[in-house]
Amino acid sequence: MRSSPRLLAAALVLSAWLGASLLTVAVVAPGAFAVLPSRAIAGVMVGRVLAMVFGSGLAMGVVVALAAGLRAASPGASITSLLASAACAVALFGINPRIVRLRADIGGPVEALSMEDPRRVAFGLLHGYSVAGLGVAMLAAGVSLSFLVFALRPRS
Repeated sequence: MRSSPRLLAAALVLSAWLGASLLTVAVVAPGAFAVLPSRAIAGVMVGRVLAMVFGSGLAMGVVVALAAGLRAASPGASITSLLASAACAVALFGINPRIVRLRADIGGPVEALSMEDPRRVAFGLLHGYSVAGLGVAMLAAGVSLSFLVFALRPRS
């Protein structure tokens, strides 16, 4: 397939979202927990950033699926970008609101609770699910980008 502006745009969108996600995971989150005065404040800040990452990931997946799926240019890219979008949607609308409600119910630092407290256990599980959701979305976006690069390669 010759170079398609639509597929190039989809690859750019995927690359930008993956870069933002990686920056969040590798720099923003660790930095917030390292320099902010409390883990609770850092958690709230990172949660706000993650909401934007998940929201943009949801949109990114749909945009890429539409761009790659038209005329079946790259069905693999469409499917995997929709998987990334779905993972972001589950995290944004299913997991993160539960984390926010649980933090409000706790009313203070999660670390102040005993390790056996059901609220702390639930928070740990939800946090793990959120991390897994971002991991699945990033992996799916990376695979989608690979499909797009493959579709864009020059053929003789």
